[in-house]
Amino acid sequence: MLFSNWEFIFLFLPICFLGYFFLIKQRLFIGSKMWLVTASLFFYSYWDASYLPLILISLACNYAIGTGLSKSYSHRKRVNRKASLIVGICFNLGLLGYYKYSNFLIDNINLITGSNFELSEIVLPLAISFFTFQQIAYLVDSYRGETSEYNLLNYTLFVTFFPQLIAGPIVHHREMMTQFESKWNLLPKTRNILLGVLTFTIGLGKKVIIADSFAVWADAGFQSASTLNSALAWATSLSYTFQLYFDFSGYCDMAIGAALLFNIKLPINFNSPYKSLDIQDFWRRWHITLGRFLRDYIYIPLGGNQKGAIHTYNNLFLTFLIGGIWHGASWMFVIWGALHGIALVIHRIWKSLGGNMPKVLAWLVTFNFVNLTWIFFRASDLNDALSIIKAMLGLNNTIYDAHAMPTEQLAWLGTNADKIAASYPVYLITCIPQYLCISIAFYILSCRNSIELTQSISKKKVILLAIVFTVSIYITVASSSSVFLYFNF
Repeated sequence: MLFSNWEFIFLFLPICFLGYFFLIKQRLFIGSKMWLVTASLFFYSYWDASYLPLILISLACNYAIGTGLSKSYSHRKRVNRKASLIVGICFNLGLLGYYKYSNFLIDNINLITGSNFELSEIVLPLAISFFTFQQIAYLVDSYRGETSEYNLLNYTLFVTFFPQLIAGPIVHHREMMTQFESKWNLLPKTRNILLGVLTFTIGLGKKVIIADSFAVWADAGFQSASTLNSALAWATSLSYTFQLYFDFSGYCDMAIGAALLFNIKLPINFNSPYKSLDIQDFWRRWHITLGRFLRDYIYIPLGGNQKGAIHTYNNLFLTFLIGGIWHGASWMFVIWGALHGIALVIHRIWKSLGGNMPKVLAWLVTFNFVNLTWIFFRASDLNDALSIIKAMLGLNNTIYDAHAMPTEQLAWLGTNADKIAASYPVYLITCIPQYLCISIAFYILSCRNSIELTQSISKKKVILLAIVFTVSIYITVASSSSVFLYFNF
């Protein structure tokens, strides 16, 4: 069940909303939480019920360890707290490692040693990367005495709350559960409902209208990476750059909007990252909660910037190398993470030397670096990635015949298609819709983002925009939406 499916929009979400506040109105506060937990577990198991026991086992183990850490901190009990924390982290990483990386490890062992170990048929459980990191953060916070939870129902709701369960944002316990406990959030709030619907609808539009449109061109380009010329290669890379942005940004908007219906404000996960003027600023704006996790639970524990420049550079590189590996079991993600780690080190050195750039040049350098590195993120192997980059730089020597592509792809030109195809290269003309959409995407990025729009909008405009957006999107394309990209990570 996707956020963009009619089953979610017209059945699951309204029923969940009405049931939750009905139970609260009856003063069945525990029942209302049980209702949300049940709905969230149904939402999770709708994909594949066979993995429901996995998340329940993960919940139970992390709750037990986290509760022990909290009690030992508050009551100064004589237990080896550090050992308990290590056991908890190893348990989480063990689950993640088995399901996400075991076949990758076996494959590389076979490659290096020439052995022939058989690969297991392991299907990656939905959301395991996100609920694993969220629970590791909870264990570390409990160890530090920064949070505590002695109620299993509350803890289960914290992990499984459906708007953020599948692909984040990665939330802290104190961020979300204090809102569920607040008496001010026990009744439906008209403004939150209207803003929630509008934010959800903006996200839906980003996904089904923009991201899914770019997906067609990006998929076609990466599938024929070795045959692209410069124009098609740039169109392919930019199509994926915008597909990924609007896909994940759209998901985050929809998650924030859905949670707001229940008076829960999830942390902002995107803040116009393609407006960044340097790579450090990009990571302050892109997938903000993942960047926060990497900073607080990897970079700082490694020593951060407290042990001199060389250690700082090592810590930055290792942090983003781990961030790359977190995204998937592939050397392409390792390369992508390493490139961003190197870029952050170079940026830190540049700043320490007093380096500066005009804003336009700084934006061009940052955006093009991000665009190029997304190629490694998307390509199936290194050869495909390098083929696209060579084509972008005009180094692949690809020669196209004027009729190298079928003229059916020019149907949008109407009766003049054949005449135009006879006079101009077909491959170049077929790029026109792509580059037109890319131009529109750049314009959209230059405007105010969804956060800025919803913060200052009046009630009447909220209602009008929500109705207009919702009707237009649902009638046209919502039923054909594809799976969100970050579901794969």
